[in-house]
Amino acid sequence: MAKVGKRIRAAREKVDATATYALADAVKLIKEASSTKFDETVEVALNLGVDPRHADQMVRGVCQLPAGTGKTVRVAVFARGDKAEEAKAAGADIVGAEDLVEIVQGGKIDFDRCIASPDMMPLVGRLGKVLGPRGMMPNPKVGTVTPDVAQAVKDSKGGSVEFRVEKAGIVHGGVGKVSFDEAALVDNIKAFVSAVSKAKPAGAKGTYMQKMSLSSTMGPGLTVDLASVE
Repeated sequence: MAKVGKRIRAAREKVDATATYALADAVKLIKEASSTKFDETVEVALNLGVDPRHADQMVRGVCQLPAGTGKTVRVAVFARGDKAEEAKAAGADIVGAEDLVEIVQGGKIDFDRCIASPDMMPLVGRLGKVLGPRGMMPNPKVGTVTPDVAQAVKDSKGGSVEFRVEKAGIVHGGVGKVSFDEAALVDNIKAFVSAVSKAKPAGAKGTYMQKMSLSSTMGPGLTVDLASVE
């Protein structure tokens, strides 16, 4: 097991698992407690008062992070003709139609985000069993089925994050890297929480946002005071 430096150990000892922190304080502690050699992702978890088994309580959407994600995102686009050219010009990593469907069906998924022009959906629909379980199936609700494929590519490359509530009513999202300065992380976190808030479904009852936690990939989890975010 790698030795943990005095500074990191001291930072971790500051973390009180039973305490609730203001957002700025939580971000500062997350950065101080990071001890890995790689640039950890900072992650938000929101416990929501919804039961996603009911269609009218499903929470899903997309958030544009003002400071970006800090990750290199590989984007695949299903498009033909002019739309394919627009996607390539916007920086798409992989562009195709039937040929790309065959590649994906063969199990080669060399991308992180998948976009499709609307006319391609009958073709892309065949990939539901492959892309669905990975959360990569194009969907108009999160802007990945769109006639404006160029803008969708730019958004994906520039820092858009998709979110979807899990069975237990929790939404997770990566909101930047530990190397980001504190102000950038705070801005990204506020944007993410705001996007989830705006995605509140019609069937949600009682308190919608119940609890918020913040952590880094390998670091401790902190409970954040939602009032300090909103």
